[in-house]
Amino acid sequence: MRHGLSGVLVALASVIVPATASASTVEKIRNDKVLAVEVTLAPGESEVMPEQYPSMVVYMTPGTAELAGAAGTKQREEIKEGETVFQAAHSGSITNAGAAPLHYARVEFLTAGRDVTWGMTGLPPNYKMLIENRYARAYDIRIAAHSFEQLHTHHDRVVVSLQGAKLEHLLPSGQKQPSTLKTGEIVWRLGATHVGHNLSSTNLWVIAIEPK
Repeated sequence: MRHGLSGVLVALASVIVPATASASTVEKIRNDKVLAVEVTLAPGESEVMPEQYPSMVVYMTPGTAELAGAAGTKQREEIKEGETVFQAAHSGSITNAGAAPLHYARVEFLTAGRDVTWGMTGLPPNYKMLIENRYARAYDIRIAAHSFEQLHTHHDRVVVSLQGAKLEHLLPSGQKQPSTLKTGEIVWRLGATHVGHNLSSTNLWVIAIEPK
């Protein structure tokens, strides 16, 4: 009887353990321009990149990843928090080669994009440009605690919050618009002209991706 019970427990464990280590993919944004998902890969787990659409990946935690290309090439990389990478369609897969979960946002571009260059147009000089191509412009935004940004203009965008803060936007009309972001949030924000004001005692850090 004891041996029979042990066999049942082993069988149950073999079913339950893989389930707890399975990938988590949660849809966050879907509109006519983008599909944004939040992905968590357990150690050793892989995600195949979208075959139909190009995308950008924003790593929300540091770690180690093995990147497989469409031609079967593999490259192992140490990932930094906030690292942002463009992935062409048919670009292979991402495997978590580290010992901790790997967490990232993936933004797929659902249109053919536009052959225009925005550069730093409309953005304050303290923003850091990360990537720009025909599909999107991506940049790093940091607002120190209790500080104000310069007046600037955004296009419609995906915002990936790496370090959240209580935030308000001051519009040219004088109106104050609450705009708080929590750490780990992935949200869609409409284009606007404003001044960002960090009301918190913590710094704000986000990555913005503006689809074309």
